[in-house]
Amino acid sequence: MFTLTEVASLNDIQPTYRILKPWWDVFMDYLGIVMLMLAIFSGTMQLTKDQVVCLPILEQTPEGAGGFLGPQPPETADRLWNKESAIGEQPTGVRTKLDFQQYVFVNQMCYHVALPWYSKYFPYLALIHTIVLMVSSNFWFKYPKTSSKIEHFVSILGKCFESPWTTKALSETACEDSEENKLRLAGASSLLKHLSTSSEEGSPNQSAPMLTKSGVTFSAEKLVSEVPAMTILDKKDGEQAKALFEKVRKFRAHVEDSDLIYRLYAIQTVIKTVKFILILCYTMTFVASIDFDHVCEPEIKHLTGYSKFHCTHNMAFMIKKLLVSYIALICVYGVICIYTLFWLFRRPLKEYSFEKVREESSFSDIPDVKNDFAFLLHMVDQYDQLYSKRFGVFLSEVSENKLREISLNHEWTFEKLRQHVTRNLQEKLELHLFMLSGVPDAVFDLTDLEILKLELIPEARITAKISQMINLQELHFYHCPAKVEQTAFIFLRDHLRCLHVKFTDVAEIPSWVYLLKNLRELYLVGNLNSENNKMIGLESLRDLRHLNILHLKSNLTKIPTNITDLSPHLIKLVIHNDGTKLLVLNSLKKIMNLAELELLNCELERIPHAIFSLNNLQELDLKSNNIRTIEEIISFQHLKRLSCLKLWHNKIITIPLSISHVKSLESLFLSHNKLESLPSSLFTLLKLRYLDVSHNSIVVIPPEAGFLQNLQHFAITGNKVEVVPKQLLKCNKLRTLCLGHNCISSIPEKIGQLSQLTHLELKGNCLDRLPAQLGQCCLLRRGCLIVEDHLFDSLPMEVKESINQESSVSFPNGCKCLSDGR
Repeated sequence: MFTLTEVASLNDIQPTYRILKPWWDVFMDYLGIVMLMLAIFSGTMQLTKDQVVCLPILEQTPEGAGGFLGPQPPETADRLWNKESAIGEQPTGVRTKLDFQQYVFVNQMCYHVALPWYSKYFPYLALIHTIVLMVSSNFWFKYPKTSSKIEHFVSILGKCFESPWTTKALSETACEDSEENKLRLAGASSLLKHLSTSSEEGSPNQSAPMLTKSGVTFSAEKLVSEVPAMTILDKKDGEQAKALFEKVRKFRAHVEDSDLIYRLYAIQTVIKTVKFILILCYTMTFVASIDFDHVCEPEIKHLTGYSKFHCTHNMAFMIKKLLVSYIALICVYGVICIYTLFWLFRRPLKEYSFEKVREESSFSDIPDVKNDFAFLLHMVDQYDQLYSKRFGVFLSEVSENKLREISLNHEWTFEKLRQHVTRNLQEKLELHLFMLSGVPDAVFDLTDLEILKLELIPEARITAKISQMINLQELHFYHCPAKVEQTAFIFLRDHLRCLHVKFTDVAEIPSWVYLLKNLRELYLVGNLNSENNKMIGLESLRDLRHLNILHLKSNLTKIPTNITDLSPHLIKLVIHNDGTKLLVLNSLKKIMNLAELELLNCELERIPHAIFSLNNLQELDLKSNNIRTIEEIISFQHLKRLSCLKLWHNKIITIPLSISHVKSLESLFLSHNKLESLPSSLFTLLKLRYLDVSHNSIVVIPPEAGFLQNLQHFAITGNKVEVVPKQLLKCNKLRTLCLGHNCISSIPEKIGQLSQLTHLELKGNCLDRLPAQLGQCCLLRRGCLIVEDHLFDSLPMEVKESINQESSVSFPNGCKCLSDGR
């Protein structure tokens, strides 16, 4: 026989699951234990003491016999009176002459024949029913598909309840609601209102109300954030809280998809109710059949000589009392089951609202939940509503952002940020923040910062403290959706000069960007012509009244018509495509004041005609296109101010003779094309100062090159030139001469006439010596003489010493001109 402990283990659950046990489940668990004890007690008594005692019923004697005569078996004869009594005493009972084994046999037979079956099997039925009820009560904790979710939920709930962040978040709410803070905020608002009113005379009428309103909001936030208990959080606690937010987010997405836990709990409750009704019905029917006296007719007369026996069931009274107790317990159990069903179906338990929590706390964004997630929270509320309240903190995005902000400010202090400040090539102070959870508050204390770059920061919030950064002129947002407070926007609108925005979709560009009236330069890098935006989605640029430079790096098929809003003041336009063919350029005609135009990697095959209408154009760059012919270059003669033409990295085969009509050209870039010759008309452009025809297939430098008396930079590197004409060396203003990687075998001695030469490239030719006249180039130094070492060593000693000496003069087009130009 099993023990009570072994059977009671069926009712055991993990201690942590107690928060999912409402009072009725706990009560039913205790009722189940009592019924289990009653069943085991009944069974134990039945096994040890339950028995039937039977005596034969004697047949009545004929009339006048004065007694009963038993049957006359062949072996013995019963006597009514004890005739053997020598004293003559009165008879005291009936003598049957059955031996002990016969009585035992009769008792066993009558136990099975005369007793009702319920009297015999009641303990076992009660035990089975109780076990079924126990299993039904806790089946949702054991079923694999629900137990895993429940275990995960209980684990997360316990961690959320004990997390220090929960305590800090709720205490912050209490702090915000306290009367003291209300007074402080009211005082601060009055003070700021007074200050803004006093300064209203010096501010524009339109911006003054916005500034006052935003100033109050910012100050209020500052006062709340200065509560010491809110800003101090251990790094370990902060990391654990961040992990909890992620766990809660994933658990919610996983559990809200189904209502299996709810359905299983409802089914097991229905099963218990049906079980209660079944037990009550048949038990009430058989309770009356339990009796102390029974008449037994076992049909064993041939064995005992008697056909009827009078039997007593000595446990009948106890079993009846136990059965009545069992029925009473079952009735209580059934009433609780009915109440549970009423609770389950009285209201929708597959929806849970945090309305009360939202009203009591500052986290008004806590979402309502549904399905199994909602049902589990309803169950937890029956245990203690504080669990759900603390759990709701980890469903709030406001709470998560606040945690990130506190952790971020704790990690990125002013000293740490100062260490990351660098100076760029323009000697400006620059700070680049990459993949942080937000913008640390200490950033706005770097008042001398000039350039701020924010990259891959999902929650970038620019607060009013940015107004302290009086030297800030340039902002970079790389895949960083920035939210700007009103006061911060007013500061940026009036002080920001350069803005870079890198995005994936045009909708990610913050709307406040289009309102920066004092912005001078705007760089937009991203998809302006995506599948989701068949039309280019740039908003109106009319408010950018001082924008001079617009840079668009995207996949445009046409120039946005919105750019025409900038026509009065736009000076430079750069469109850098990713290889998408730019088809429509009609909008260019309306930008009459454009001075610089760059159309890079736009798959252009010819020079667009719309360009010829830009009368103020000074510089044109058509780099990295598919231009093969430039016959339209004659039309540039109408652009009287065009001084720089860049047609490099194309597929141009020839330079038309009509290039001589573009008299205003001062710089011409034709490198990385397929040129095989240079027309003599090219050298009639007497204003030309910079000519780059590197990396082509040019064989001959025409002697007419000597006509370019203003030429300062000439690069023909990477061609097939064999001879350097002496006429070229008549260009006395040459400062940079690049002849490397050709087939040149000798350098004319007249190179010494280039008195202003500062950079000479000869490496990669067929030279066997250098002319000693290089020593006459008094500005040439070894670092800017690009030649093989053995050729340099072949120079006379005094020439080498002259070239190797340190220069005390700085040249505007020194050694760095090569890298800048090429």
